[in-house]
Formats: sequence, C-alpha cells, structure tokens
Amino acid sequence: MKIAFLADPLSGFKTYKDSTFAMMREAARRGHAVYAFEQRDMALEEGVVSADIAHITLTGDADDWYRAAPKTAMRLSEFDAVIQRKDPPFDMEYVYGTYLLELAEKQGARIFNKPSAIRDHNEKLAIAQFTEFTSPTLVTSDSARLRAFHAKHGDVIFKPLDGMGGAGIFRIGVDGMNLGSVIETLTMNGAQTIMAQRYIPAIVKGDKRILVIDGKPVPFALARIPQGTEIRGNLAAGGIGVAQPLTAHDIHIAETIGPLLAERGLLLVGLDVIGDFLTEVNVTSPTCFQEITDQAGFDVAAMFIDAVERRSKGK
Repeated sequence: MKIAFLADPLSGFKTYKDSTFAMMREAARRGHAVYAFEQRDMALEEGVVSADIAHITLTGDADDWYRAAPKTAMRLSEFDAVIQRKDPPFDMEYVYGTYLLELAEKQGARIFNKPSAIRDHNEKLAIAQFTEFTSPTLVTSDSARLRAFHAKHGDVIFKPLDGMGGAGIFRIGVDGMNLGSVIETLTMNGAQTIMAQRYIPAIVKGDKRILVIDGKPVPFALARIPQGTEIRGNLAAGGIGVAQPLTAHDIHIAETIGPLLAERGLLLVGLDVIGDFLTEVNVTSPTCFQEITDQAGFDVAAMFIDAVERRSKGK
C-alpha cells in the first residue's frame, strides 16, 4: 500500500512518544510505502486536489529518524490511504484543510479520519451527543448563565471550546474567587462561547485517554495524573501518564459511542474520561499510542494499521 500522512513538520517529531511516528513505523515494518506532507502543501488546481508530497524512509535512529525524497506533486487519490494527523489549533486554516480533503474524497481519496466528521465533531462540544455519560455541563457566552451555573454547582471547571493540551482551563471553587475575571477573560466579555462543567474530584486519579479504533476500544487507557497543585492531567501540562486496563464502565462508554463514531467516518477517536464521566471526544490527532504500548505491552499502532488496511480495501 501507499500511505500518505498529513502531519506537522517531521523535524519537530519527538519519536520516543509521537503517535504518528508509531503509525509510520508500523506501516513501514509491514512493507507499505510511507509518504508525508503538510497542510500548506495542498492545492486545488483546475478542480483537482493535489499536494507536494515526499516519500520518506525510516532510518531506525531515534533522532535522525527519516530520509525524505524531493517533494512531488501528487493527487491524493493516488494513495491507498491518507491519514489526517495535523495537530490543532482547530482554526479556520484547519477548516479550509478539511474542505480540500473532502473534495479529494470525491475524487477517490480514502482519508482517515473523514474530513467532514472531524469538522462536525468539536472535541469539547461532541460530548453533548452523549449526555448519559457526562457531568453537568453548560455551553454559553452569557455571564449571567455562567455565574448561575457556578452558584448551583459550587466547584466548576471553565474552558475554551478550541483549546488543546489543557490550555485555558480554570477551576473556580465554592468561594468564587476570580469568577468574574475568568468569565470575562475566556468569553472575551461575552463575545466567545465557552464550556463550564461541574468539577469531577476523580481527576486526582487521572484523566483517562481511551483510544477507540474502528469502533473498538484499545484494552488499556492512559491515565494522565495531575501533579502537585495542578488540576490538569494533560501530559503537556506536566501530568504523568500511567497505562491501566479499562474498567467495565470505560468499556461500556467506548462500546456505546465507538461504533457510532466509526460509522460517521472517525476511524480513530480518543475519549477522555474522568472517573465515570466523558469529558472530551478527540478526533483531530489522538495520541498516547507509545505510552500505552511501552507500559502495557499492547501494540496500539498495529491495531490502527490493521484498521487502515481493512478500511482501505473497503471492508
């Protein structure tokens, strides 16, 4: 197979933990041809979506890890699979990329995750489709509603709808200290919609990343445990990742949501679960492959490439 990865610059990869690298390595191990390009390499010209794409060879070295042939303009439909792995921010440039990828699909490209499905599933707002698994949640830009939500629940998390890596997350306790300032800052004085959720004490045991591949959960989650006085478990915010078997309730959430999302074209999803509550549905470039594999011995990349091979053949 010829597999192309739409990713951020390869020179910035941290190969010891990068999930896209793990995918590439597994694909290469199986004899598939691996290609890479960035979103800025794409173009729509005379009705056809193409990109300047490089064939890459993995060296096996942890640092100097790849060799790239000169980029060549190629139609995305020439590949057996195109793996969308561009990281957020999910800004308008990201959205424009999904439009180009969607046009490429109509020209025969097989793209995972499906561009329209990525666009339709905001990673914070998507939980609203599965309220049976969520803690009390409010989405609004209205200060009065946000204040009333805090008054009702006492201990509340406020966060932007477009954040990543834990950026912009605030906890306001029962004393309401800095409530007004946080609301004004996150909503830009009422101009921007945000999310408020009742604080979930189980965060001290970790924010669990549950990977779901083609509707089926990976049997181990990575619990990202906050350190010190930090409330955020995100690895980017200093959390420590600990692989652990899924609980019965984790499996119930994943097996309820996973098949539905797979039907919508989301081959790879990262469900974030704190305690028994679903807090996010990650669809852009879910991570934690290598941490789970290294600690639990389960080869997540192999499960993913299995799914890519199966889906690329129309199965």
